[in-house]
Amino acid sequence: MLQAFSRIVLKLLGWRTFDVAGRPPRAVLIEYPHTSNWDAIYGLLTSFAIGAGVSWMAKDAAFRWPFGGLLKRLGGIPVNRRERTNSVAQMIGEFTTRERFVLGITPEGTRSLTPGWKSGFYRIATGAGVPVLLSTIDYARKEAGIIACLELSGDPERDLARIAEFYAGRRGRRPGLASPIRWLPDAQFDRKSPPPC
Repeated sequence: MLQAFSRIVLKLLGWRTFDVAGRPPRAVLIEYPHTSNWDAIYGLLTSFAIGAGVSWMAKDAAFRWPFGGLLKRLGGIPVNRRERTNSVAQMIGEFTTRERFVLGITPEGTRSLTPGWKSGFYRIATGAGVPVLLSTIDYARKEAGIIACLELSGDPERDLARIAEFYAGRRGRRPGLASPIRWLPDAQFDRKSPPPC
């Protein structure tokens, strides 16, 4: 019912959705570019419309009553950002306990312009041994969905260059806030390759 509703809403708004064939049941999904609060709304609608079942992390404070239960049912996973906890290890742990788990992450980490991407999504994917799904909400084309399923090589620079090729020409709601596709200077990596898609 939610899938049909989401498809109808997106169609009425003039959006087209797409997905990759044979999408794996366990993966890290990245969404780029992330430049607006509207991305969350279109992202949830798209996830429901294509049946991706994407989970996402948010500050634990957002999960308080009265909306906490609803946010969890929509895929939210509370993360304590007040203390220095290892959210990468926590998310890798989530993969070990679930047969189906698609974790959505915005590699920029914010809607504001940043000098590059954080490495958390890459470290989670390699640590959990899962592929990366590349998703987008392209406001210029009015289309949203998953562009590709990417098998990581274990070479972060090479993999990021491949990711950049897939995202070439994709535009966010506020294009000037799209961060360049390059690693932040303090990015850290674990050298381990996950299995193919």
